[in-house]
Amino acid sequence: MKTLYFDCFAGASGDMILGALVAAGVRPQELKDQLSLLGVSGYAIDFETVNRSGISATYVRVQTAHEHAHRHLSDILKIIYDSCLSETVKERAAKIFSRLAEAEARVHNEPIEKIHFHEVGALDAIIDVVGAAICFELLGIERFVSSALHVGSGTVEMDHGRFPVPPPAVTELLKGAPFYSTEIKGELLTPTGAAIITTVCSEFGALPQLKLEQTGYGAGTREYEKFPNVLRVLIGETTDAERHDAKLWMLETNVDDMSPQVFGHVMERAFELGALDCYFTPVQMKKNRPGVLLSVLCGEAEREALLDLLFSETTTLGIRSYQVDRRALERHTVRVETPYGAIDVKVAQLNGHIVKEMPEYEQCRQAARNANVPLRIVEDAARSAYAETVK
Repeated sequence: MKTLYFDCFAGASGDMILGALVAAGVRPQELKDQLSLLGVSGYAIDFETVNRSGISATYVRVQTAHEHAHRHLSDILKIIYDSCLSETVKERAAKIFSRLAEAEARVHNEPIEKIHFHEVGALDAIIDVVGAAICFELLGIERFVSSALHVGSGTVEMDHGRFPVPPPAVTELLKGAPFYSTEIKGELLTPTGAAIITTVCSEFGALPQLKLEQTGYGAGTREYEKFPNVLRVLIGETTDAERHDAKLWMLETNVDDMSPQVFGHVMERAFELGALDCYFTPVQMKKNRPGVLLSVLCGEAEREALLDLLFSETTTLGIRSYQVDRRALERHTVRVETPYGAIDVKVAQLNGHIVKEMPEYEQCRQAARNANVPLRIVEDAARSAYAETVK
């Protein structure tokens, strides 16, 4: 499986990501040709080989005319979806900007449709995000992994004033991802860089076992003494078994003195906090009382928050926790058009072969209600539409 590893020892920005991907093998002219399909003008993009503390890296410069208007998410999504880019590139770029808008909405306590972007809504940021999505497709990347992200230290000037590093929007984007600060001054991880990496990566940690094929360094603008301000990407093949084995945590507690109404609330909150699974098992407890075994499956990053949830929301006085191994099938999502509207289909593969396709239940249920037809009719239509895409 073609895997890309972001080595963020000096943080990341949109320009650095784009530069690293070009250095790793994307031909500049091919990237420019693809960007022309975005259908926007008023920018120029150049690539330069520079030296950062002894490392040769690619520096990307996106030049644009000064823009006065701030864009909303809907404006950016219209640019993306009205373009002639591939559907994969459109969906990935839209997902990155949507994640960024959600982070800004939480910071400002505003509805997402009212959020207007400042720097990250400018044309150069759009080129960075869409350009990265194009490069991922050109390189054939199937899996994304990142190291812990170096954020820098100190403060940074923004439209609303001076803020500590990492600034609020970046902090929101980093929820669930490992990051750290050192004595290096400045904002090493920008909102655009954080949005791209945290959107495409579902795994963070050490470099996985990799048969290395390409390496690329993308240069940041700032230069430091004896510190290479570059982002390194490593691209190579990983095995399916390595890709889908994971160490997870199982949290369990037995409860026999809590209202059944509370269990549903706890399950909802657990999923909101990032639980991978939550379920209840009837058990017979001491003193012959019927009770419930409450089980929560989660990753390391979510463990403490979920322990706090169980202690604060249930009557338990103790929680068991232990590590479990999980192997999962490779999965991706394909959107198909049906007579009842667009439906996402989850596709699972084993050793490169498709073994399952599952239309998204909630979308099918809503479409069935809207069309006043049985649920299975919509599900069958989605499966048939997906079958047409793989012929």
